[in-house]
Amino acid sequence: MMRALNSIQQRLSISLIAVLILVGLVLAQMSLWLFDQGLRRYLENHLQDEAELLVAALARGANGIELNQQHVSAAYHRPFSGHYFCIDLDEQQWRSRSSWDFSLPEPAQQGLMQELVDGPQAQQLLIVRADYRRFGKNILIVVAQDYTPMLDSFRRVQWIGGGIGLGALLLLVLLQRYLVARALQPLEQVRTQIAQLQQGQRAQLDAQVPQELQPLVQQINHLLHHTEDNLTRSRNALGNLGHALKTPLAILFSLANRQELNSHQELRDNLRNQLTHMQERISRELGRARLAGEALPGAYFVCATELPDLVGTLAQIHGRNLTITWSAADNLRLPWDRQDMLELLGNLLDNACKWAQQKVALNITQDNNHFILTIDDDGPGIAPELRTQVLNRGARIDEQIQGHGLGLGIVRDIVEHCKGELGLHESPFGGLQVVIRLPAPNS
Repeated sequence: MMRALNSIQQRLSISLIAVLILVGLVLAQMSLWLFDQGLRRYLENHLQDEAELLVAALARGANGIELNQQHVSAAYHRPFSGHYFCIDLDEQQWRSRSSWDFSLPEPAQQGLMQELVDGPQAQQLLIVRADYRRFGKNILIVVAQDYTPMLDSFRRVQWIGGGIGLGALLLLVLLQRYLVARALQPLEQVRTQIAQLQQGQRAQLDAQVPQELQPLVQQINHLLHHTEDNLTRSRNALGNLGHALKTPLAILFSLANRQELNSHQELRDNLRNQLTHMQERISRELGRARLAGEALPGAYFVCATELPDLVGTLAQIHGRNLTITWSAADNLRLPWDRQDMLELLGNLLDNACKWAQQKVALNITQDNNHFILTIDDDGPGIAPELRTQVLNRGARIDEQIQGHGLGLGIVRDIVEHCKGELGLHESPFGGLQVVIRLPAPNS
């Protein structure tokens, strides 16, 4: 339910349905009420005419005033026909044969009774009272007509109208959903473009959008440029800081190696150790601080563009008839910062080239939610019991196994920053296989 309420289209649909039902019910009830009132006024006039005909049917006879039955409509002679009358003239009273043993109530005032009256055989009677004076006497005539057929017709109209209204409501909701979907299509396009930004497939959002979306798109594009500028300035500042620290550290290392300290062996060793730790910590923290994570516009890593240059550079550096191969799907892009990916792959490939005998292979694939980077070499590898130890934070394999330098520091930092996984396995080539699984940013 909460998910439905978070949808603009669902909210509009619910609002439209509620408004249409409310308005439809009000209009339907008002229409039926007006029609009912108009019909009652029409039947009132008709019954008034019937009362005048009954007055005209009264005539003087041998026994006084009599009702000429020949001038009375045949409907008043059929039992329970739905047409009834009652005439009161002093102590005389005439009732229609159709009423049988049912006595019509006498309204208190002339005209139409507002309420329907229960009649014989579950009939609902519409009753009109008419007062006349004839033959020097007051005449009261009550005329009634069965209103049940009209009520049944109203119920049928309500059911038919309800069915038609329900069909019209369904049609309107479908039409509304179609129109809303078309109206929201620019938003869907913006969402798609934002996903492309996240995947590094575009540099900014298209500015050709409806007027209502232009401020949003302009702000997003401004934020993208602002973020890219800030990251560039931060990286330049970190680089300047690194260079600025290198000179004082070099001077301190030089002072630690001066002959004057030879007589203070313990002091010199402590000083060198502290300077070494300081240099490593500064390099590590500067490396961590410059990580960008997800790609900024134009900074993503295009495998087909970047890998040939990277592999070519490593081949020139290591030479010695080393074969370096790579494979990746056409147009495959890694949605992270280009410099981060170059450091990650460059570090791992450089290490593999150092210890490989003849062959190094890089394979990059993508499944539904991950990018999988696999580096294989045919070098000496790492013993299974030491692989877990190598991956522990702070562990350095070059300090624990003689002859191996894996250099996992910056690699581990980049993988963790991207919320990925790093694993070491035995390569099909006989050496080490490094497998990195990086979750897609939108997964």
